[in-house]
Amino acid sequence: MTSPFSLLTAALLFALSAQAAIARDLVLAVGGEPEGGFDPVTGWGEYGHSLFYATLLRSAPDMTLRGDLATRWVLSEDRKTWSINLREDARFSDGSSLTAADVAFTFNAAKKSGGLADLTALREARVTGPFSLELELTAPKTTFVRRLSTLGIVPARSYGPNFSREPLGAGPLQLVEWREGEQLVTTPNPYWHEGKVGFDRISFVFGSEDVGMALAQSGAAQLVAVPPAQSDRPPAGMQALHVATVDNRGIVFPMLPVQPPVGGGGPQVGNDVTSDPAIRHAVNLALDRGSLVDLALAGRGSPAYGPADGLPWDNAAGRGDSGDPVRAAALLDAAGWTLGAKGQRARNGVAAQFDLVYPSTDTTRQVLALGVAEQLRAIGITVEPQGRSWSEITAVMHSAPVLFGWGAHDPQEVYNLYHSDMAGIEFFNAGYYRNSVVDAHLDAAQGAASFADALPHWQAALWDGTTGYGMQGDAAWAWLVNLEHSYFVSDCLDLGASQIHPHGHGFPITHNIANWVWTCE
Repeated sequence: MTSPFSLLTAALLFALSAQAAIARDLVLAVGGEPEGGFDPVTGWGEYGHSLFYATLLRSAPDMTLRGDLATRWVLSEDRKTWSINLREDARFSDGSSLTAADVAFTFNAAKKSGGLADLTALREARVTGPFSLELELTAPKTTFVRRLSTLGIVPARSYGPNFSREPLGAGPLQLVEWREGEQLVTTPNPYWHEGKVGFDRISFVFGSEDVGMALAQSGAAQLVAVPPAQSDRPPAGMQALHVATVDNRGIVFPMLPVQPPVGGGGPQVGNDVTSDPAIRHAVNLALDRGSLVDLALAGRGSPAYGPADGLPWDNAAGRGDSGDPVRAAALLDAAGWTLGAKGQRARNGVAAQFDLVYPSTDTTRQVLALGVAEQLRAIGITVEPQGRSWSEITAVMHSAPVLFGWGAHDPQEVYNLYHSDMAGIEFFNAGYYRNSVVDAHLDAAQGAASFADALPHWQAALWDGTTGYGMQGDAAWAWLVNLEHSYFVSDCLDLGASQIHPHGHGFPITHNIANWVWTCE
């Protein structure tokens, strides 16, 4: 009997094969369907290309910023007001002109929404002319410039409750149809200010990894995201592409001893094991991250030592040694964590034991948790992997180590993960980490005269030679691996230069989709 999956896949293959036969039509199966729709005001585009929208600035493959809608962007001497001039030929895909009123509306609406697009530093966006505006901040904040490159501009006149399902922007593509869970069909925006996109129709197919692989094998898709373990066997007519990322996975440690309940209860805060620096340093020292890459990612990734490995605000000097269980055991011995007859350490009646929580639907994190548990058993620390729903994780993430994933083209993420002001806010600084010296470095970075001037402060927050949030300092996390994003790409499709990818939400592979070229006749 034919399964419903087989019938659905066969129908999809038949429909897409006819489309893919035309060189100017493109079919992608790269995941990333947004549950909340395509509304930049609430956060669409923060982790990848916004597809339908233009932004004030655009990030180049080397991570430098250049103008998109903005022709001039100047920060005032007190570093609290951006003055922006806009190009006058930008149009939304319905042909209407994009003006300063649309930009101001978008920034003010995004601030009010409180979504993923963090605009808490914005006091007000105000129009100063048909194609000029000001963005006034409440205080200097160097990372705000990244909002200029990620926040897609929406039309003030037509923005409404259904906008996330019916997006209208001034970017390279426009929406034709979105069948949720199945397919997103787009065509070029005929009014796009940077010229013509090289394809008549670009479709995004959603579904399981099996669906993507079937599309690749049949030739019905020209770009398919694939699991690392299967990425070295591309079908005929395709080649494997492996893109480096800061799409990381790591363990956040509760940094406080168990705290007494406050008021009417609420989530428990603190952990009497991970609050000991000796435990955190021993974990970081013992873990063989290269083996974890092999185990969980089939070798397609790299060891992770911090939240932004290789990005300009990283500081390699703050990395400690790893893969050394002998030294890790000696460190625990010196701290009084005594090894018992059954191989379990304890100190003052407290066992060196903790749960390691991960999302139960994420097999990569499950394998990482199991690998961590196996490696730490060798030094007398017992780790109990626990798969949980996200609602359950929210309830325990301040008292149990959690295997989280982050990774952004923005040092604001570092601030969110390590500044004491962010402790307990959503998923940020879940361990309640606090170091006044680190806070001072992070504050200095946000208040610096320019993004470049801020870099030494970001780096010092990780490690300043004496303290920091990284492995050499407080070891507030044990970062494990950076993923590679793997794809099968048609031999006829030239994707051009790629950025290092951020966390895998959205479609990071499409950051330069307007420049893709079909090379076959």
